Amino acid sequence: MADTVGSSPPAAEAASVMTPINLILLSLFAYIVYLRLRPATPQTLPRAPPPTVFRTFTPPTLLPYNGLNGMPVYLAVRGRVFDVTSGRNFYGPGGPYANFAGRDASRGLACGSFDEEMLTKDLEAPLDTLEDLGSEEMEALQGWEERFSEKYLVVGKLVAVGSEEAKATGT
Repeated sequence: MADTVGSSPPAAEAASVMTPINLILLSLFAYIVYLRLRPATPQTLPRAPPPTVFRTFTPPTLLPYNGLNGMPVYLAVRGRVFDVTSGRNFYGPGGPYANFAGRDASRGLACGSFDEEMLTKDLEAPLDTLEDLGSEEMEALQGWEERFSEKYLVVGKLVAVGSEEAKATGT
């Protein structure tokens, strides 16, 4: 009998374990276990940009790549065509260099002029050879070309209308 004196009955012990705070802690523990063991949602990768094919452009075939109507923005520098679409805010419609989009920008970049007069008016004419430019202008152009090469992808080359390369590619 001495064993039963001072001890609580088994029902009272069970009731003392099921206190509101213990129920809250048990629920919190179960929720944390659920968070740890639930399957993770699969990560979705961004879509890859469409593949760029190196191609030959003539001034008339380069012109549509001016950023209008959802087109990419390309410009040419010394015969190399760069995809400057990622710099659309500079080279696309409304940008400070927008008049170079879809055109040969070599003379304008060399002369530091973004005026319309720097662009070849007759797209069927031979390409600008830049022979009349001085050494400072050619150095400036080389700096621009290096900058474009570091930042943008070369997507093609610019050739004159009627040239052998244009005829060979059908442009």
